[in-house]
Amino acid sequence: MILFPAVDIKGGRCVRLKRGRADEETVFETDPVQAALRWQTLGAEWLHLVDMDGAFAGKPVNLALITRLCAALSIPVQMGGGIRNLDTAMAYADAGVSRLIIGTLAVEDPHAYEDMCTRLPGRIGVSLDTDGGRIKTRGWIDDSGLTIEQIMPRLYAQGTAFVIHTDIGRDGMQSGVNLTLLEELAEASPMPVIAAGGVATLDDIKALYPISLRASLEGVISGRAIYTGSLDFKEAVDWLKVRSSGLRAN
Repeated sequence: MILFPAVDIKGGRCVRLKRGRADEETVFETDPVQAALRWQTLGAEWLHLVDMDGAFAGKPVNLALITRLCAALSIPVQMGGGIRNLDTAMAYADAGVSRLIIGTLAVEDPHAYEDMCTRLPGRIGVSLDTDGGRIKTRGWIDDSGLTIEQIMPRLYAQGTAFVIHTDIGRDGMQSGVNLTLLEELAEASPMPVIAAGGVATLDDIKALYPISLRASLEGVISGRAIYTGSLDFKEAVDWLKVRSSGLRAN
């Protein structure tokens, strides 16, 4: 199971929002590149990057900064936020982003989304962000009227490489993860699942780990918890590495 450190860019800085609300912002680092390098130094295997400005604007806002960030790292980057057409996806791929995370486009324009999956095979994932069981789009502002169960078969058929599920009500709140929901999703999904929202402590990682052994849970994203220190990132990475080594030995 991979622990993905999150770097959310807003106004050129590394921030975290509560429940995705732009008016509940905490700045943790003025330079997102430095934040990313810190997580790499502490053992991150991947970086999870979100262009919050792009998510709200619906277009690229921080492409130059993201290009610089990718060039500075030796680990792969997965990135989302405002990728709503093929040209934008190709621009980020050219900038060095390894995997692209699509939200609004995947829900609202299935044909354009399928074309993107075809043009960038194995590199396109979908962010399914839910509040009360319903998928939200356009920076978590609009209600799509759809549930995960309704959209999952279509996404799989279109070539989606992975799925990220964010429990919006728990995002940035450090309130713990919804284990029941995540287990049901990971068991039902034919695609690898990454969990986001609510991770607060190492106990949350320990609770999620068994699900990764019996279902399609690929990893978990953590943001606020690793910045505030309620989750010690290196301790969590080391804990997971020990389990992974034990599995390989067996």
